[in-house]
Amino acid sequence: MDSPVGRMIVVAENDALTRLEFSGRPHARGIPEEASVGSLLLNEVKRQLETYFSGALSAFDLPLRLQGTPFQQRVWQALLDIPFGATSSYSCLAAQIDRPAAVRAVGAANGLNPISIIVPCHRLIGANGHLTGYAGGQAAKRWLLRHEGHRVEGDRVGRSDEGVEGWEDGG
Repeated sequence: MDSPVGRMIVVAENDALTRLEFSGRPHARGIPEEASVGSLLLNEVKRQLETYFSGALSAFDLPLRLQGTPFQQRVWQALLDIPFGATSSYSCLAAQIDRPAAVRAVGAANGLNPISIIVPCHRLIGANGHLTGYAGGQAAKRWLLRHEGHRVEGDRVGRSDEGVEGWEDGG
């Protein structure tokens, strides 16, 4: 599907969304044979994404199946707790899952998030308020954060109503 942040691959298996990733990116894995094509769920995913991109949806309501290690799943579940319009840092997320020394592991798990945007890995930024990597690229991350009400100048993030100096840690 096409989106304001690029072409996306949407995969559902057994009535749950399993992947939403950027097409043509190094981590894109293609579509597995057992994936649903034209299912009601895929139509609902597309509808909710279009509504999100139009600015009329701030929380998704979709069945997800996050496939990864237990640690990765904890990280991805914690990402789901970061609301629209908020950000958090890798260190805050590590503390939230009771693994404060696992900041780099949190970053690695974040980078392997199989369901971009819906599991909002774009909401993680550096503890200093700087943008960090994103599977869809920095331009997509900037667009998503601005769409959610953040002010992004260069590689610094702040709330639109606070300016870049007022970036929040979300923790």
